[in-house]
Amino acid sequence: MSKFADIRIDPAIVKRAARGDARAHEIIYRAFAGPVYSLCLRFTRVPAQAEDLVQETFIEIMRSIAKFRGEAALGSWIRRIAVSKALMHLRSAWTARGQALADDWHEVTAADAGSQGVPAQPDVALDLDSALASLSSTSRAVVWLHDVEGFTHKEIAELMGKTESFSKSQLSRAYQRLRPLLTVPEEEVGGENAALRGC
Repeated sequence: MSKFADIRIDPAIVKRAARGDARAHEIIYRAFAGPVYSLCLRFTRVPAQAEDLVQETFIEIMRSIAKFRGEAALGSWIRRIAVSKALMHLRSAWTARGQALADDWHEVTAADAGSQGVPAQPDVALDLDSALASLSSTSRAVVWLHDVEGFTHKEIAELMGKTESFSKSQLSRAYQRLRPLLTVPEEEVGGENAALRGC
């Protein structure tokens, strides 16, 4: 579940933050700003937008922290707020472009992989960030939420206002697109192994 689960904050600091203590707010911000930024950047791919989403996320955290009951870890709660803000941002972008979530999918062939920012050379195609960048924002969000953040299809569906089958189909399509970009041809693996054996 990314870095959020590894961050521990003293419950006394959370209580102080709930009472409006600025120093406690700063401690929480410093602990979680990095992971929140990373998550938002994965969704937007634009640093300035990710920075805006970090601000929006922490405004919401400080407004709502008095309602935090501690039933889940603070990191899980903050992660959920950040995901919600990132998805709201993506939804507004989809709406502005006149796209529905279900329509945000385009087939990519090996020939046009380069035009999607993923060079065809195997050594570069193995770059996961480049491969993820080739996905639509919807598919990338589903992959990130499911495979990195550990959300279930049911949770993703609730966050996106869609069905579980929508989440599953987006993940399946994303895997179909990523597989050729992240697979090294067998003849090249054999060549590398032969070279290693010759050492």
